[in-house]
Amino acid sequence: MALRLINNAVLRQLAAQLPKNAQIGSVAGIHTLDKIGKREIVGFGWNGTACYADRVDYPLPAVRFREPNNEINALRAKEQGDWKKLSHQEIKALYRASFCQTIAEVQAGTGEWKLHLGVGLLFTAAAIWVAVLMNLFVYDELPVTFDEEHQKAQLKRIIDLEINPVTGLTSKWDYENNKWKN
Repeated sequence: MALRLINNAVLRQLAAQLPKNAQIGSVAGIHTLDKIGKREIVGFGWNGTACYADRVDYPLPAVRFREPNNEINALRAKEQGDWKKLSHQEIKALYRASFCQTIAEVQAGTGEWKLHLGVGLLFTAAAIWVAVLMNLFVYDELPVTFDEEHQKAQLKRIIDLEINPVTGLTSKWDYENNKWKN
């Protein structure tokens, strides 16, 4: 009982410190209301936040795109009547007051992939040039054991020493006939 009284007193103290226009229980609501200005909230929004974004997967944002002015208010009043009396320009102006882009404009490609491909190809070309220059000026010559004569001598030595005769290379050598098994 005493704990409940202390809890209520603390909650009253915190509520008194909040601004008068703040929404209790929604930190995101407090911050976004300052950002939208005088724009009208017309929907729920992402997770209940009042924000605007042009997205194909979320076509109806919670906030109108533009703040209302005299021209838009006059068109909204005219919109309440018969829509046949509205011209195409007025309909477009009403649409642009609520939305920044159409769905077709949002879906249109930006061509940004060309920049990413170009940068990727530049880095690939630079890496190839670095590899070529390293082979020419930094790395030593290959050891003599890489020529064919030395490799054959190494293979003969492996066979003579019978290295790994169960599953290795010498398991395929016929020691009685001195040739490779079929």
